[in-house]
Amino acid sequence: MKVNGVDGERLVLETFLRLRRSGLNLGLDEYFAGLALVSGAEGAIPFARDLDSLKRSLKSIWCTSESEQKQFDPDWQKALAVVQATGSDSRETENATPLPPRPAVEPPLPTPTGFTQPPSESVTENVTPSSLDATAQPVRAPFTPAEIERPSELQSYSPVSRRFMSYSWRYLRRTVEAGPAELLDVEATVQQTAQQGFYLEPVLRQRDQNQAQLLLLIDQNGSMMPLHQFTREVANTAFYNSGLPPEQVFVYYFQNVPADYIYKDVYLTQPEELKAVLAACDSDTSVLVVSDAGAARGYRRLERIRATVRFLTQLRRTTQLCAWLNPIPAERWSGNSAEMIANLVPMFQMDNDGLSNAIDVVRGLLVLPTPP
Repeated sequence: MKVNGVDGERLVLETFLRLRRSGLNLGLDEYFAGLALVSGAEGAIPFARDLDSLKRSLKSIWCTSESEQKQFDPDWQKALAVVQATGSDSRETENATPLPPRPAVEPPLPTPTGFTQPPSESVTENVTPSSLDATAQPVRAPFTPAEIERPSELQSYSPVSRRFMSYSWRYLRRTVEAGPAELLDVEATVQQTAQQGFYLEPVLRQRDQNQAQLLLLIDQNGSMMPLHQFTREVANTAFYNSGLPPEQVFVYYFQNVPADYIYKDVYLTQPEELKAVLAACDSDTSVLVVSDAGAARGYRRLERIRATVRFLTQLRRTTQLCAWLNPIPAERWSGNSAEMIANLVPMFQMDNDGLSNAIDVVRGLLVLPTPP
């Protein structure tokens, strides 16, 4: 069928082949649907009678995304130019690759003795001239995703499990006797009775209370962004699983370095002055900093080191019970800011041993020499 003086079937085939070479997932169903637009067969779309309507129709049935629609226009123009140049009777396409010769028919293998070969069934197919060109092209099978019986679950990076963190925080204790004397002291009662020669009254003592205070400073955003889920676990277990009352746990956030202001929320929108936070602490307050100290990106920035020195100087005026947890492995500290900061404050790699040692430092059991 002619479309504006151009062989419509030839134009559909040329466009089909070019789109396949461009990567579009087209098969015989799409080709026959496009061929029906110009073949005049029963069921053909009646408005595909000029080049513009044919172009719009082919684009609508062959292109499933915006990128494929953009690829359709240049291939259509090239196909139209080839068909107009070669004429309606030409069957040569641009850059066509000749088909390899059909291999000679090999003689059948001899049938073993005593075996009767079943008669072969002959299949008669109705082959039309318009389908010969399409059958010479490979047909891409539709994509069928394989079924997975047990899909794998996404897991976040966590050098320390939540259970181990909850268990370790419970060692952060500073017990003192406080409150009314209402607990029976058996040993003192027995000793008093032995001294007096008779039992007069029980000896009571005060209950032990955990007076430890924890100030947790967590680096946020920047190079710590991939570790946000992990740092949330650190804060949650310290606040809810440490056994400390909520009024004795303080969690603040900062970016890169605790500067003049630190923040109460993870979005860094509720600032609070660092001096005011440190003023509310005393010499028994445990301070734990969680930050990569520049080890994630491997930079050695003098500005960051100087700002960290100023922060540590302010901190040591209040308490000496401070440690630094670095979620980046220790072998990556060399040659960057983390190596310099590790010489100023006890810094531990964030693993099971590092968390245990850091808690021992902030509770005063493990004393490491630090420069003045």
